[in-house]
Amino acid sequence: MSFNTAQVNEILDKLERQYPEAGCALEHQDVFQLLVSVVLSAQTTDKSVNIVTKDLFAAYPDAHALAAARQEDVIEIIKRIGMYKTKSKNILALARMLEEQYSGQVPEDYDSLISLPGVGRKTANVVLAVGFGHQRIAVDTHVFRVSNRIGLVQEKDVLKTELALMDTLPEHRWSRSHHSLIFHGRNCCHARKPDCENCVIGYICEKKGVESR
Repeated sequence: MSFNTAQVNEILDKLERQYPEAGCALEHQDVFQLLVSVVLSAQTTDKSVNIVTKDLFAAYPDAHALAAARQEDVIEIIKRIGMYKTKSKNILALARMLEEQYSGQVPEDYDSLISLPGVGRKTANVVLAVGFGHQRIAVDTHVFRVSNRIGLVQEKDVLKTELALMDTLPEHRWSRSHHSLIFHGRNCCHARKPDCENCVIGYICEKKGVESR
């Protein structure tokens, strides 16, 4: 690791001050709606997901209602987002599994979550962090890019990045840091053309080759 503990906390402090509003952008009323929204958000913007879930949750607000839905009706609601056929199949199967195995409730357990259709490591971590208040790091494209680019970690894949961040960042800051890194990726540290000149952590970022103060 290139940064010591003080520098890591300095980076996290600056990102939190820069993005005080950083948090889950998916609109939801409960953990079930959060879970469905995260499943739908794969390779799709949160903004697009929020548009379709407004109607989806109005029609099917909980696992019981969604489990009884017809796939063609769900497709009609969510067809503006990517991979809508696969996603419609997954959220219907997910709802039915919740009904059959968990009395319609979302389990507060990682292994149980990833056993649900359409739920992988990232989705499970988001649900545990946002829905249940656990300290988790969910590595999406922004977290992967930003954390490796600035030098918090130096890994080549998502899983190794997550594990390295868990080792590098203070555990009590995992969930908040996840959101800060996402917001920094969306607003400043863009994939193709990062705005290094206006970056609050540019002076310490490894990409710029600048030594820490």
